[in-house]
Amino acid sequence: MNSSIVSIGLSAPGNPIQQSEIARFMQLAHQLDEVEGRKLGFLYRKTGIESRHSVLRDFDKLRVEDFSFFPKNQALDPFPGTKARMEIFQEAAPDLAAEAAISCVNRSGEQMNSITHLILVSCTGMVAPGVELQLMEKLGLEDDVERYCVHFMGCYAVFTGLKLADKILRAEPDARVLVVSVELCTLHFQKEYSEDNLLANSLFGDGAAAALVMNSEKGLKIKSYLSQVFKDGDQDMAWGIGDFGFEMKLSKYIPALLDQGIRQLKEVFEKKFKLSQIRNFAIHPGGKQILQKVQEAFELGEEANFHAMNVLRQFGNMSSATILFVLDRMMNDPNVQGEILAMGFGPGLTLETLHLEKR
Repeated sequence: MNSSIVSIGLSAPGNPIQQSEIARFMQLAHQLDEVEGRKLGFLYRKTGIESRHSVLRDFDKLRVEDFSFFPKNQALDPFPGTKARMEIFQEAAPDLAAEAAISCVNRSGEQMNSITHLILVSCTGMVAPGVELQLMEKLGLEDDVERYCVHFMGCYAVFTGLKLADKILRAEPDARVLVVSVELCTLHFQKEYSEDNLLANSLFGDGAAAALVMNSEKGLKIKSYLSQVFKDGDQDMAWGIGDFGFEMKLSKYIPALLDQGIRQLKEVFEKKFKLSQIRNFAIHPGGKQILQKVQEAFELGEEANFHAMNVLRQFGNMSSATILFVLDRMMNDPNVQGEILAMGFGPGLTLETLHLEKR
């Protein structure tokens, strides 16, 4: 018997915030004039994103006097520092993670007290004692549950969590491993008017997702996986801690680098996964261009990105949680049958792949 993702639970904070409203807020943050503001609005419309979610309640406010996190002045000074952002993370992340975890376990038919291992995934916040301990308390997990944390690995981090779960189950076949990703990306919006910040601010949203992994004949069977680093792009996607939150380096060349790298790896993929026999793809929606370039590299039709594009449209890029939003839709789509190749990208430039079979 192989380990499987038997259920997935999702959560997103608050009501959807229209992309146009976030663009209006960022025009204020960047102190743009009317001409530059129109350019910013055009960029936001081109992302393919219609709405995103945030734990912050300022992005759709029309008056600065109504802000609750950002300063109540037109210049937004002093812009919130890293400490203030991490305080919001510590306050909001456990509840959002618990909502996704409870939904996941309820869907599985398992009992919460059957969970033996907890893997927390997040690259947008870190604190000790950690969110995983608060999550254990909220879920009523036993004190002897083994816990692991996967931090700061970026958008592919859930792949690392799922692979760790699979390895645990190889050692302990009766284990019940709960993988929980919580990402509050909007805490790290940056004020400096730079190309990296423009791209990052236009794409990322907040969300959480959980997956229960256990040995089972149902769900998404984990068949194999492959990790690859494209060293030519090691400086094109990076993630660091700054004075005003976490800072993302996000080059406009990433889609082209992924396209080039994947084309070079097609023979490796064919040998590892029998690529020519796979009809279903779950591609991390890091952005509209990334989805299009991966689609072209694998010579796929537009239908291959149907679920990924819908997740991007409704939620934006929620970093590591996003791929579970895509896989949840594929699990519940009767038209998706058989094998699935899931792919995620992150700092490095790193490509992670997970070969699944829907049963």
